[in-house]
Amino acid sequence: MSMNPAKKRVRIVSTGSYLPEKVLTNFDLEKMVDTTDEWITTRTGIKRRHIAKESEATSDLVLQAALRALKKAKLQASDLDVLIIGTVTPDTSYPSTACWVQRGLGIEGIPCFDLSAACSGFLYGLVLAESLINAGTARRVLVAGSECLSKFLNWEDRNTCVLFGDGAGAVIVEASHDDSGILSFSWGANGNYTDILVQPAGGSRMPPSEKTVMKKLHSVYMEGNKVFRWAVKYMSESALDAVQKAGLKADQISLFIPHQANIRIIESASKYAGIPEEKTYVVIDRTANISSATIPIALDMAIEEGRVQRGDNVLLTAFGGGLTWASIVLRW
Repeated sequence: MSMNPAKKRVRIVSTGSYLPEKVLTNFDLEKMVDTTDEWITTRTGIKRRHIAKESEATSDLVLQAALRALKKAKLQASDLDVLIIGTVTPDTSYPSTACWVQRGLGIEGIPCFDLSAACSGFLYGLVLAESLINAGTARRVLVAGSECLSKFLNWEDRNTCVLFGDGAGAVIVEASHDDSGILSFSWGANGNYTDILVQPAGGSRMPPSEKTVMKKLHSVYMEGNKVFRWAVKYMSESALDAVQKAGLKADQISLFIPHQANIRIIESASKYAGIPEEKTYVVIDRTANISSATIPIALDMAIEEGRVQRGDNVLLTAFGGGLTWASIVLRW
């Protein structure tokens, strides 16, 4: 499903990100599971990932990213009207991670909620924030993606434990007063493939039990080949759709920031979307896959490195379990 650009432009006014201090390299993983640096690098492009402390929860990572975004925007937490957190690794099933973040920010009264769309969660959140601002129900929204995936991995499964890391990225959005902002978006889902990328246990379909814990059913289960195929298809199609809806051509995209899941997926999606390698931003070697947090973290890094300039057309594209997908074109 795709939508036309909103009448009122909504722009990102600041970004912030946070990666836990602990770094786990491929060489570290060689000592933990039957794998090698060469095997991981060749198949995924990943060299290292950040791992949260036992005492760090998903909301703690969001809080750090949010504070950095607020500082850059010269705003206070009390200036925010809504908190939206994309995550599949919440602090608690309830209350929401967003409510824990609200508590950490020392504010109250405003609506706060989590959004579950797997790796597409942050972009889903941006689409929703735009709608809230256009509807006049919010003036300034904080949208974040944050994960503590290391706490939900089977560290004996070399096919999945090497892929993921922890971290958070946050942005503050508000109405634009010039030509900057979100130009278009394209998003969707296909629930027919719920079983190829899933955490089987922990919900009402398979409640926690001694059996589910023993069988490690509270960790990531993935059919890699199927996920690869659908990721390339849906990321490419939604990216092309969003670019078309924005009234642009692929060569007018200044920077492409895809979900950082696998270097081969990134390369294939870039190719099919018509975006050259030099315009595709890659940080997977440094961060691994952080689900909903990969795009806001990568965006913040790109800005810090000077890869995003005023007037640039930036394409953001994600794909995740669900299956879900989303692409957004914005003018910086």
